[in-house]
Amino acid sequence: MALSPKLELRQGQQLVMTPQLQQAIRLLQFSSAELAQYVDSELERNPLLERDENLEQPAKEANRESAREQDPTDDTPAADTQITAPLDLSTPTTDGGAALDTDFENVFQDSSPSEMMPAPESGWAKMHSTGGSFSNESPNLEEFVSGEVSLKDHLSQQLPLAISDASERIVGQHLIDFVDESGYLNADLEQLAEKLGAPQDMVDGVVRAMQALDPPGVFARSLAECLALQLKEQNRYDSVIAKLLDNLHLLGAHDLTKLRKIVGVDQGELAEMVAEIQQLDPKPGLRFGSVQVQTVVPDITVRPKSDGSWFVELNSDTLPRVLVNRSYYTTVSQNSSSKDDKSYLLECLQTANWLVKSLDQRARTILRVAEELVRQQDAFFAHGVQYLKPLNLKTVADAISMHESTVSRVTSNKYMATPRGIFELKYFFTSAIQSSGDGDAYSSESVRYRIKQMIDAETDKKVLSDDKIVEKLRAEGMDIARRTVAKYREAMRIPSSVERRRIKRMQARGMG
Repeated sequence: MALSPKLELRQGQQLVMTPQLQQAIRLLQFSSAELAQYVDSELERNPLLERDENLEQPAKEANRESAREQDPTDDTPAADTQITAPLDLSTPTTDGGAALDTDFENVFQDSSPSEMMPAPESGWAKMHSTGGSFSNESPNLEEFVSGEVSLKDHLSQQLPLAISDASERIVGQHLIDFVDESGYLNADLEQLAEKLGAPQDMVDGVVRAMQALDPPGVFARSLAECLALQLKEQNRYDSVIAKLLDNLHLLGAHDLTKLRKIVGVDQGELAEMVAEIQQLDPKPGLRFGSVQVQTVVPDITVRPKSDGSWFVELNSDTLPRVLVNRSYYTTVSQNSSSKDDKSYLLECLQTANWLVKSLDQRARTILRVAEELVRQQDAFFAHGVQYLKPLNLKTVADAISMHESTVSRVTSNKYMATPRGIFELKYFFTSAIQSSGDGDAYSSESVRYRIKQMIDAETDKKVLSDDKIVEKLRAEGMDIARRTVAKYREAMRIPSSVERRRIKRMQARGMG
């Protein structure tokens, strides 16, 4: 077969994932904290980007435009409905407000010029007033008043008093670094001894000495040891309560009959010992503060209207606001003769324009998805969890003419503040439980809620088994299997009927 060269003309379509398109997709699934961090990095990297000082304008305009789409009869002027804050290119002005970098409403009208101009200070007075620094910044009193002593600082302050030997202090300081926020020692003592080149007996002795520090219970390696250290501090530790601490798993399982036999006491004495243990602190280190937990900031707010509908708006606090300073670009590009400099400035301008446009598109997309979720789950907002409808990504995507992957990214790490609480957007997507009759399917979340209602209404004499729960649910029209009920119950961390009966009997006897 002879080979010969030839030319062919072919036509096809393909989607090229440019770096900007990939980043735009990533922006959709960013949480508010991740987005703020990304925007801050872009502000530092791109000299043409600057933060918009008009904080509430973007969200207000986006929400107003969404409201106009829902209500075309809105007679708000067109100039007010344009989303100008994220897309405008700022230009410097010559008015007084821009020169002062503030608004006229921030100037105190009642202050005289002499009051507004601070009196000159000597070098010593300035240094003294700023806390020993020659900088012009005023001292932050909160740094001196509201500072909390951490657990590790508290232990380090006691270390010289507890251990006098210098080498043992080094071991003790290493042990302090291995103490977690609850006060427990999370370290392999053999590896630590090998790393420091210290005898194992010395390390064990330092641990015993450190366990005598305040608060009682620190440097414990288990819950039983933590409780034992606190009982020793109170001079309440003996061989009987030691047996109880060695079998805490039986106490956690509420198997008091077996625990009473192992400890060798009657029911009254066991009740007194359990009550004494309940007064102890299982996490003594937390009194010095723990790792700060970031509060969930909702991205969308839902409020009821007077006509029974719902008002959905974006939370302006979670939306980064940036502008492109085109005047600065013009000035710098005119004074740049190098081709590389002009290429760099052009790239910065394109990146800045893309970022502003992507942030605006992200906000609009989140709002559209949130509005459709509220429309689909209107019964939930009006009546509660038991009216949550089965919903999947395809239903929402088809309703707003988007792809399922886009809706999935938008609902990741986004939260909605409603009159019924704060929910992640993923919460509203639930699987369907078929109805036993011809009715509509039930949401799995509403079935979980109904199961919890039944279990909360139990008494010590009438505890429902999983089979009994299935019978009740089927009587209410929910076609559900026993293994599904068990799976939902375990997901809600609800013990079995046998354990619940034992717990409720203990509570009835006053042991809980």
